[in-house]
Amino acid sequence: MTDPKNPYLPEVATILETVQETHNIKTFRVRFDDEAKMKAFTFEPGQVGQLSAPGIGESTFVINSPPTRMDYLQFSVMRAGEVTGMLHGLAAGDKVGVRAPLGKPFPYEAMKGKDIVFVGGGIGMAPLRTLFLFMLDNRADYGDITLLYGARSPADMAFSSELPEWTSRKDVNTVLTIDREAEGWEHRVGLIPNVLLELAPKPENAVAITCGPPIMIKFTLEALKKLNFQDEQIYTTLEKRMKCGIGICGRCNIGSSYVCVDGPVYSYAQLKALPNEL
Repeated sequence: MTDPKNPYLPEVATILETVQETHNIKTFRVRFDDEAKMKAFTFEPGQVGQLSAPGIGESTFVINSPPTRMDYLQFSVMRAGEVTGMLHGLAAGDKVGVRAPLGKPFPYEAMKGKDIVFVGGGIGMAPLRTLFLFMLDNRADYGDITLLYGARSPADMAFSSELPEWTSRKDVNTVLTIDREAEGWEHRVGLIPNVLLELAPKPENAVAITCGPPIMIKFTLEALKKLNFQDEQIYTTLEKRMKCGIGICGRCNIGSSYVCVDGPVYSYAQLKALPNEL
């Protein structure tokens, strides 16, 4: 929770539990120490938070638990540098700072009544997870829901403990894929954009939301265009571009757009209007 008097001052939280998702992705479930602030805290799917620890620093991560499930706030961290590497050293009982919510959410209200196509790769499932679970918890508000989630190998798939439930649900079409054959794998094999073309979701009254490695997003966008999805029907999120989180430091700008203020959620139409810096 951000302090309105000092937006740089984080709220102290305790790590309740950690989950080692993959060799380099660790999930943290945290709760504010101030119970009154925890009960009063609200956010919307797609908004992010700055996660910090004393002497380590802070970095931006999407809140990937949905606002319909408020026992804790969940952040999934890919180890990629000094800050994330040291965050990976934290365990249940350790203290962290949280500045949240930051940024703009997915336009989930405007998506009501539409068919939803989620396309995630690797850690890119984290920002999709919050909206995906929110929609499942409000299932009657949305049309057909398809989730295509892929990774290089089964060991690289985050949230693996949840995948059996997702694939068994009758009210959502969950498709899992890996890049190449692996022993014991019973789902699809193939690159995400190719599997997307095979699934061929219809663009009529539909919205596609994608997140993953940049090269995956690039070819997923091309696949969606081949399927006749319009730029305004496609959304992604750029939370990794965020720095201070409140649009002051100026390090998140893409042309005239500040990701901290105008994002991190953008439609493809909005991104095409900005300089190609992704």
